[in-house]
Amino acid sequence: MFNQKVLVRAIALTFLLPAAAKANDSNELEALRAEIQQMKQSYESRIQTLESRLQTTETVAGEAGKKAEEASVQASARPTASNALNPDISLILSGTYANRSQDSKYHITGFQAGGEIGPGTKGFNLGESELGVYASVDPNFYGGLNLALAPDNTIGVEEAFIQTTTLPYGVTLKAGRFFSSIGYLNDQHAHTWDFVDNPLAYQAFLGTQFGDDGIQLKWLAPTDMFLELGAEYGRGRIADTEGRDKNGGGAGSIFAHVGGDLGINSSWRAGLSYLEVSPKDRQSDDLDASAAEVTNSFTGNSKVWLADFVWKWAPNGNATNTSFKLQGEYLHRKESGDLTNDSGINNYNASQDGWYLQGVYKFLPYWRAGLRYDQLNSGSVNYGDNAANLANSSYDPKRVSAMLDFSPSEFSRIRLQVSSDKSRQEATDNQIFIQYQMSLGAHGAHKY
Repeated sequence: MFNQKVLVRAIALTFLLPAAAKANDSNELEALRAEIQQMKQSYESRIQTLESRLQTTETVAGEAGKKAEEASVQASARPTASNALNPDISLILSGTYANRSQDSKYHITGFQAGGEIGPGTKGFNLGESELGVYASVDPNFYGGLNLALAPDNTIGVEEAFIQTTTLPYGVTLKAGRFFSSIGYLNDQHAHTWDFVDNPLAYQAFLGTQFGDDGIQLKWLAPTDMFLELGAEYGRGRIADTEGRDKNGGGAGSIFAHVGGDLGINSSWRAGLSYLEVSPKDRQSDDLDASAAEVTNSFTGNSKVWLADFVWKWAPNGNATNTSFKLQGEYLHRKESGDLTNDSGINNYNASQDGWYLQGVYKFLPYWRAGLRYDQLNSGSVNYGDNAANLANSSYDPKRVSAMLDFSPSEFSRIRLQVSSDKSRQEATDNQIFIQYQMSLGAHGAHKY
């Protein structure tokens, strides 16, 4: 603070200076000017001192803030306690009662399928329950593990992967074991399906669902319309095969998905995908020319093209009370290689396709009804020297399914499904399923 007496004299000088000038008191004027100059110099010196202190304080505060930010980043990169980064753990409990008019020896006439296909055994069955553990590893990676608990008391690893979260330009890299993003249904877990089982085309060409060990690269375009491009390269574990034991991989795929909104009530997504895989010893049940059961083993090259489309409708985009979903996919497979059975090893070539179309209508807050039709086209098949031993039929397998489900919450569902399954030329299997699905623990949002 300045000297109060000096300040008072300065104020007085301001008002009395004209009078002093008139009095021509030069000595007094010089004294006042000297005091004002002294006060000015003292004021400027104090201002400079305060500015210097302020600058020093800002510098120290900036360095402290920078160190605090670095410490925060380092702290977030590692757990500081055993429960600092609790993962999301979910358990999906599923069970089914199946009533079927035919036996459980299932095959699809004219198709070398492989994998876990068919409706399963009759009676009460523990369905495929799932145990999932997912969490962020650090600011750069996300990881997940999903175990499938099968009715035969075996445990399989459906997914075990890591995924980047901070790569620039909309790029995501995934590595490990995961469901491929080809098509629409393939990368969705069984508890998210709208029906008890997957379509016939998925069963015949992908062994129900294609998951592999490898890497995946995705790019999400920075556009108003949804545009996603991706590629995968992996071991080639299709239809319960172990994949190729070699340097490099045994499967590769590319895919593109686009989508958007149609007003405020509707949205859509469409996609094209291509998968090329080299299965080794892919097992498939079949009938020979005398209608006797035979197991074929295929080793060769398989190429699958997929086209998918889904359209969703809900009033004002709110699906709480009512909604409708129309969904369909087309698959085409071309194969060439060796087909082995009791009669030996022979050349095999086939070009076949299949498709399905389904609609699901939510007519009340907790109730949905759905109808699905799926069909396979026998196409052209050449068994080579095996033609005399294997039935080369022009039969086109087909199936019609209807379902009704009740979901009192987002964590529970009970479903009734009836199907007329004509996958086998020799018999129609009339099926009734009652299924429950219960979700325990943290569970992320389902994919579109």
